[in-house]
Amino acid sequence: MTTAMESQPLLVVRNLRKHFAITGGFLDRMRSVVQAVDDVSFEVRKGETLGIVGESGCGKSTTARLIMHLIEPDTGEVIFDGQAVGGAAGIGYRELYRNVQMVFQDSYSSLNPRLPIALSVAFGPMVHGMPRGMALERAARVLDQVGLDPANFANRYSHELSGGQRQRVNIARALALEPRLLLLDEPVSSLDKSIEAQVLNLLFDLKQEFDLTYIFISHDLNVVRYISDRVLVMYLGNVVEIGTVEAVYANPQHPYTQALLSSMPSMDPRRRTEQAPLTGDPPNPINPPSGCRFRTRCQFAEDICADTPPRLTSHSEHGISQQTACHMRDSGSGHSRAMTTKGAGP
Repeated sequence: MTTAMESQPLLVVRNLRKHFAITGGFLDRMRSVVQAVDDVSFEVRKGETLGIVGESGCGKSTTARLIMHLIEPDTGEVIFDGQAVGGAAGIGYRELYRNVQMVFQDSYSSLNPRLPIALSVAFGPMVHGMPRGMALERAARVLDQVGLDPANFANRYSHELSGGQRQRVNIARALALEPRLLLLDEPVSSLDKSIEAQVLNLLFDLKQEFDLTYIFISHDLNVVRYISDRVLVMYLGNVVEIGTVEAVYANPQHPYTQALLSSMPSMDPRRRTEQAPLTGDPPNPINPPSGCRFRTRCQFAEDICADTPPRLTSHSEHGISQQTACHMRDSGSGHSRAMTTKGAGP
């Protein structure tokens, strides 16, 4: 029987919003805002890997930084293991960083070039009060766990390592604080395919060994499919679809998700893509379209799509539940295709 503690999500993100001001002109006044993340909500269950996908500029990395409070949200809240982050009644940032760590895309600039590898890995535990000797012992242990022999790598500097080795160091540095949740922001995008496979297999093994929970951000749909349990699809600062990997990849419900998946290359000659799945570029986040932000590129757009933002509604087919922000998936939206396509692709 599942207990309340086991069923409680490890991370809850509610109505997260971040707009970046653009200033200029006389007295450097605010001229406009970039709506990077707008009303984003989702949950991450304990022990799962949630993949976040979308085009460049859709808000994936900004969402990760908001969760870590590397940048402060305008509105919304982050709840970790039942406790709100920040505020008098919640957990503080120090406790958050002890339990949640992030691996960044650029493995080179993420490391201090003036510190040897062992000290880079040990730095986090030392900041949290661990004596230097114990921190270096832990650094040696986690370096070994990520496949880097401490005898050969502990005293090297970041410029002496390959891209794959640097990313392993970044993973070791994140593991040094023994976190429960890892945010992985494009961790393999800068690696060649053979090294990418090694790092992905390493992440998979570490997840099992340390009972970790992952948020895995990537633009590579095949990588997300391999490593994730559930997938969250973002478009222009909004969540447009959430579901299990099997459900989303086999039966995508949102038109954007369908276009995204149809763009995946295939070795099957019967599945050749002869027409571009999408036309045009994503709208400017400074002045996004009214209503549904995807409507300017959607062949099913109607007046309701311009007038009203779609709700993220739950629906199921063959017992598999998904959430989609599309008027065609909301039976009461007023879209002409809402009733006939409920639970099925357009």
